[in-house]
Amino acid sequence: MTGFYPEGKLIGTIDNLNSLQSLPALNEAYHDGKILEAKAIVCDCNHNLIVDLGVIKGIIPREEGAIGIREGKVRDIAVISRVNRPVCFIITDFRKNDAGKTVAVLSRRLAQEKCMREYVRSLHPGDIIDATVTHLDSFGAFADIGCGIVSLIPIDSISVSRIDHPRERFSVGMEIKAVVRSFEGDRINLSHKELLGTWEENAGRFHIGETVGGIIRSIEDYGAFVELTPNLAGLAEIKDDIYVGQQASVYIKNIIPSRMKIKLIIIDTFDYEYEPDAPDYFINDDHMDHFRYSPPGSDKLIESDFTIPDRYEPVYLQKCL
Repeated sequence: MTGFYPEGKLIGTIDNLNSLQSLPALNEAYHDGKILEAKAIVCDCNHNLIVDLGVIKGIIPREEGAIGIREGKVRDIAVISRVNRPVCFIITDFRKNDAGKTVAVLSRRLAQEKCMREYVRSLHPGDIIDATVTHLDSFGAFADIGCGIVSLIPIDSISVSRIDHPRERFSVGMEIKAVVRSFEGDRINLSHKELLGTWEENAGRFHIGETVGGIIRSIEDYGAFVELTPNLAGLAEIKDDIYVGQQASVYIKNIIPSRMKIKLIIIDTFDYEYEPDAPDYFINDDHMDHFRYSPPGSDKLIESDFTIPDRYEPVYLQKCL
């Protein structure tokens, strides 16, 4: 990691705590232009954030709350929503308030600009980075990639197995990894499914004759697709009274790598509310140029190529060999 973290990861570190322990330590951080993190406790009527620094209070003026606030490109909800959460900042001044108490003037915008300049703009397609999920919408998951700078993982880039909503994979606050997919100016587009393993890696967890758990993801005239892992689904024979979203117990009838198919028989289904588990990743590197989902000898090629921007699309490239 480069020293720039999603908000919330810095606050409990020894270095951060040491910088908040006294006025001299805060003054040193001010002169060094150091990025610190503390909890926002109030957003006042003028949308200034009040931050608890321990020995004193800090204030982030509204225009300093995020990149784009002062230009009107970002809505004030980006500031208001930080209440009761950690915020990153750089100290820009100390002053006395109306009661004669010392208050630190802070800028979250400057911390974000430093992160953008020294970290985000150094990233390349294929880089694997840490992120924290901040918001889930029907079209994708938003994730903090550093200092509150948020990027989007489109829903079809979250996993190979299709989902109806990102909440089926992520929860707000979940720490994840993501792949830098492409750039649009200073905005970074992310992907996630390449980190969840190939067809072969996922299928290798299962064996013919086993009965395992899954989730019914879609029902077609020719069968029901049952997710076994986020990057692996099998096709089951149709059964009465089943519907999308149900948990299922399925018997593995056959595994056919050349066709990327797993044939299943549904034994039972039931309803079950669950919280998504943290993703299980198959890669520990910090960069990938290519990702081939298809197993060797498969009659279909499914891959991602991060070396040629025009070849990466929101869905996998697919062609018949």
